Amino acid sequence: MEVKGRKELEAQMATVLGEKIKGLSVELREILLDDMVTAFENRLIVFKRAK
Repeated sequence: MEVKGRKELEAQMATVLGEKIKGLSVELREILLDDMVTAFENRLIVFKRAK
């Protein structure tokens, strides 16, 4: 996934998870969102291979 698309996905996840992650520091939110996008991308790769 290109960087722009990845950042957009992270921003969308941050919006959806807003209240649930607001208690985390900015650094921890960034780490969590990055991890979630990576997991999502990896799952897509697995599904595409299984297709």
